[in-house]
Amino acid sequence: PTLVQGQEAAVSIAQAIGRANTRNECDVLIVGRGGGSLEDLWCFNEEIVARTIAASQIPIVSAVGHEVDVTIADFVADVRAPTPSAAAELVSRDLSYRLQQYQQREQALKNAIGTLLYRQQRALTQHEHRLSHQHPRRRLQQQSQHIDELQRRMHQALTRQFSRYSSQLNTLDTRLQRMTPDRRIQQHQGQLAQYHQRLTHAMDSHLSHAQQRLATLVATLDAVSPLATLSRGYSISRDSDGHIVTNINQLKEDDTLHTQLSNGDVTSVVQQRHPHQSPD
Repeated sequence: PTLVQGQEAAVSIAQAIGRANTRNECDVLIVGRGGGSLEDLWCFNEEIVARTIAASQIPIVSAVGHEVDVTIADFVADVRAPTPSAAAELVSRDLSYRLQQYQQREQALKNAIGTLLYRQQRALTQHEHRLSHQHPRRRLQQQSQHIDELQRRMHQALTRQFSRYSSQLNTLDTRLQRMTPDRRIQQHQGQLAQYHQRLTHAMDSHLSHAQQRLATLVATLDAVSPLATLSRGYSISRDSDGHIVTNINQLKEDDTLHTQLSNGDVTSVVQQRHPHQSPD
């Protein structure tokens, strides 16, 4: 309560605003009064009132007189209301309005979370798809299928060649049977033996070459296999983000390190780093 009219009103209004800031018991102040003449409202034009309103730490709504009345307090306040009752309505919205605001913000928050989860799930799916195409097991399966295809083609080639040689052998045998002279028979028998020997030698040589080629392909595949590298005592280390560590400068003390061995994984913490001196 304070005076709002007369010579002492300006000082009383300024003191009341000061007390309200000192006690700090409210969220907003309404500074005003009902209608009156220009002289009745003059205290709200005083400099002490204007400066006190401007310096207030609590937001102030100016509600002086009727809607047509204007005072200096209206210009320095945070908000101007046309009447005291309008000021009361302005600072005290009903519960349904607040509930509607809360519901709108709740829905906006749900929409934002849903969008974020959708984007994260989409990114995770993309990463999983890329990882499945780059996994060493997939490459090993592809190499194994390639070897199976080479074996199948080699078997077909040997079968065709054997069939061709067998057909030639049958043809020679038929021609030999048609020749009655003993000498020709003996000659052809000798040629037949040579053909048979050459055929056997060629098949053995071709089969040996194919086996050597198959062994070379298997050894090459085993040499490039990451699992074979791990079994020889090597390991693969990744940082906490899953990146492969190839340089000591990628790490610092207390970093977590995940190391893959041939028969399992090890998680460790970096305590010290010992970089090698590079040669001049």
